[in-house]
Amino acid sequence: MLKRIILSIVFCFYNFSIFSQCAMCKAVIEGGNESVAEGVNNGITYLMVFPYILVGILFYFIYKYRKK
Repeated sequence: MLKRIILSIVFCFYNFSIFSQCAMCKAVIEGGNESVAEGVNNGITYLMVFPYILVGILFYFIYKYRKK
């Protein structure tokens, strides 16, 4: 149990380098400069956050409703 907790803490604070590009975006960006590619990568990651936030809000309201 302690091993699992320590491993979870390490993964929470470890900085992963994530490249969030689909195959089409990657093919288009490979011909451009690095700043454009980084901007597209950051934009894709930014857009991926909103579905998780919406699902989190949904689960919060379901939890709040069932707690009554």
